[in-house]
Amino acid sequence: MHPAAAETTAAPTPQTVDFWLTPTSYWAPKHLPVSAWYSHTPFAAWLMDTLRPSSVVELGTHYGCSCFAFAESAKRLSHPCTILAVDTWEGDDHAGFYGQEVLDYVATVTEAEYPESVRLIRSRFNEARHAVEDESVDLLHIDGRHAYEDVLEDYSHWRSAVRSGGIILFHDIAEQDNGFGVWRLWDEIAGPGRSFAFEHGHGLGVLAVGDVRAPALRALFEADDATAHRIREDFRRLGGDVERRAWLETLPAELASVRDEVQRRSDHEQTLTDTIAQQSDYITELRSSTSWQVTAPLRAIGRLRPDAK
Repeated sequence: MHPAAAETTAAPTPQTVDFWLTPTSYWAPKHLPVSAWYSHTPFAAWLMDTLRPSSVVELGTHYGCSCFAFAESAKRLSHPCTILAVDTWEGDDHAGFYGQEVLDYVATVTEAEYPESVRLIRSRFNEARHAVEDESVDLLHIDGRHAYEDVLEDYSHWRSAVRSGGIILFHDIAEQDNGFGVWRLWDEIAGPGRSFAFEHGHGLGVLAVGDVRAPALRALFEADDATAHRIREDFRRLGGDVERRAWLETLPAELASVRDEVQRRSDHEQTLTDTIAQQSDYITELRSSTSWQVTAPLRAIGRLRPDAK
């Protein structure tokens, strides 16, 4: 954890109203690539402000929504931070498989916006572990393959990389179908006073490692049921605003796609109409021909045969 964390984040007191609703909670993400993580970007900004991490590791980046949320928050806070994004950029059974274009997009945004803070590593998670020292990471985000055995392996390999006072995030803790098993691991490791669970956006688990030093995080983990409900509802609402903005940003492209599809179908229908018209003209021309008229008696005899069909 950055040494300035305790100095820049005031300790919540009984008089503190909605300590989780800081100005950073309302920050709008700059980049909204296709993602299931939209609704957690407000919490990501709040967490970056509260924790002030100097080292972030993300296991599973895909199009970079969460990575860019961390990086943009650090940039706006003028807070020096290194973000290591680890991914194969090949996809999996849950995210689907894809080509080089996804990594190309992430690399383009990184080079243009966050060249000093974000480092991309194309690797399997266990192969990249040697590049990170033990107890050197302030914030670890686990969002790779989501089967129980896979997330358990990621947690087992990378838990020792997080220093005391750090945080581990687990995405998709609310998904229990289609082979998802993050919820099982979350049930095993989450405990009172050191964890907090969001249920929206497929679920996000927040787990403390060692001593919780940031006062606002202590208040989050120790929140009573009524306060925890308010926290979840506020971040669900803020996350919903981000999701709607992302939808509005993609709407022009979706409308263009619909227009292209309508035009394609219209062209196809016109082609069919033209083909039918040409065939009709051909039949009319054939029936008016001399050969058709001369062979009429033969066709009539054929229709009278018992085996004619």
